[in-house]
Amino acid sequence: MGATKAVTDASFAVDVLKSDKPVLVDFWAEWCAPCRKVSPLLEEIAGEMGDKISIVKLNIDENPETARAYRVMSVPTLTVFKDGEPVRSIAGAKPKGELVKLIQSVL
Repeated sequence: MGATKAVTDASFAVDVLKSDKPVLVDFWAEWCAPCRKVSPLLEEIAGEMGDKISIVKLNIDENPETARAYRVMSVPTLTVFKDGEPVRSIAGAKPKGELVKLIQSVL
């Protein structure tokens, strides 16, 4: 992980809910092939747009509480949080352009 950051059930409130800028949360799992496709795209986007948005990754197998709290049913699920609230969400591997659009829609 380079430009993205791992979060846990324990750090979620501070890293995501109390963030002063929007946060894109990648709910993912080790065994998920589409998650591995999305990961390098998120690294790229974090490198390009890191001044406007934080991009974090939450492993749902290691952190089931947060995944359950936000009703994550499939991975990858990408949810943008703004001011402590989930505002936009997409499920499944998407091309980079679509991920950037999702982010720009909340900036």
